[in-house]
Amino acid sequence: MLTTVIPLFPLQDVVLFPGVFLPLHVFEMRYREMVRDCLAGDRLIGISLLQPGWEHDAAGRPAIYPVGCVGLVSHVGELSDGRYNLVLQGVEKYRILEEEGSLRAYRRASVEYIEERLTPADRESVRRRKQQLERLLSEVAESPEQAFPSNLSDEEVINALAQYLDMEPIERQALLEQDGVARRCEALIDLLEMKAMRTPHLPDRGLRH
Repeated sequence: MLTTVIPLFPLQDVVLFPGVFLPLHVFEMRYREMVRDCLAGDRLIGISLLQPGWEHDAAGRPAIYPVGCVGLVSHVGELSDGRYNLVLQGVEKYRILEEEGSLRAYRRASVEYIEERLTPADRESVRRRKQQLERLLSEVAESPEQAFPSNLSDEEVINALAQYLDMEPIERQALLEQDGVARRCEALIDLLEMKAMRTPHLPDRGLRH
């Protein structure tokens, strides 16, 4: 059972997805404190995306999107000056219910978890669309064979692509907020189709001599 009060790590351009790994470098004093408390407890950290305009309150409590993903610290390295290198593994989506007051230097919140499980119908839907997704990746990704590893489950593939493909943070956030992996797959295809339309293609005659 996941604890429903978690530390929050707001980031400006990172969205974590369930099942996906995320390397982090922690250097601010308040987040060093967060890591120490996390390691002494259940090793969970909530990753939340900062909303536009966060720069005006960077040292305080800038607005964050209410839906994020909690990650489990799977690897930690403490540097000699007190900074940390972490690897988180995404565990579950959450929705923030209420933030705590200023009990600590870092932010904490009460959350409710949003379970994502593929039904048989969802799995069939994702299976049917994987060929279309692979075709789109070949058009927009520099190394599609690396972005579409064969040893991952359907949900791991969709979530990894949503986290690592080149797109705006707000687009990642929209993918995270989709109602389940099958919907996320459909939304990812829509985004890649738009990206493919914007990608310039040289005419064949320009490639022949």
